[in-house]
Amino acid sequence: ISEIVEYLKDPLRFQLVGGQIPKGCLLTGDPGTGKTMAANILASILGLALYRVDLSQVVDKYIGESEKRLEQVFATAEKSNVLLFFDEADSIFGKRSEVKEANDRFANIQVSYILQRIEDYDGVVLLATNLKKNIDEAFMRRMRYVVEFQLPGEAQREELWRACLPETVPSSGVDFGYLARRFELAGGAIKNIALNAAFLAAEEDGPVTMRHILDSLRNENLKRGKTMLNQDFAEYGFLYERP
Repeated sequence: ISEIVEYLKDPLRFQLVGGQIPKGCLLTGDPGTGKTMAANILASILGLALYRVDLSQVVDKYIGESEKRLEQVFATAEKSNVLLFFDEADSIFGKRSEVKEANDRFANIQVSYILQRIEDYDGVVLLATNLKKNIDEAFMRRMRYVVEFQLPGEAQREELWRACLPETVPSSGVDFGYLARRFELAGGAIKNIALNAAFLAAEEDGPVTMRHILDSLRNENLKRGKTMLNQDFAEYGFLYERP
């Protein structure tokens, strides 16, 4: 990302030695690892507005409609001098399939169209996906950069927990070391859990406690279809034992 920033700040310097504008940058990683935040920071550094497009909302089941919508996106971006950011890229840049019926052929045409449009686009295109393995190889070859966002390590997770529940937030007995050690979470998930825990505490008109945080953690996992049992909380499982 820093290389893209350097190029876009002074493209002439790179072009004089044969450098070409990096057409595409793919941001990949688990949900909540900071892909969208990185795109916003990059746009801010460059002094550009971020034009975010959710590709899952652009793709249309009717033949030719997706191409029309995408052409409108590119045309608007070119006129507005913005940083173009496609989210949920795998929804349209998925692997092209063997043509067995008409729908397969038109899906492959969509991918071919967007690949060529990125080549022709006079600017940088950022794309984000949670499913790198589903991205078409031809598309991957056109990406100058592929930046992988990893889940934070234990030390980073503790910093995130402390940042999301600073001293200004009334709390009591919050075990940051345990939370960081026990649960491998992305930064986005930690932020959501901390915020919901604060709401739970506010409803009781009291400080944030481990019970509020673990209740919020349980709810966060339920959204993903995962049920947490008492033993999942290790030394804090007693909070859920029946009297």
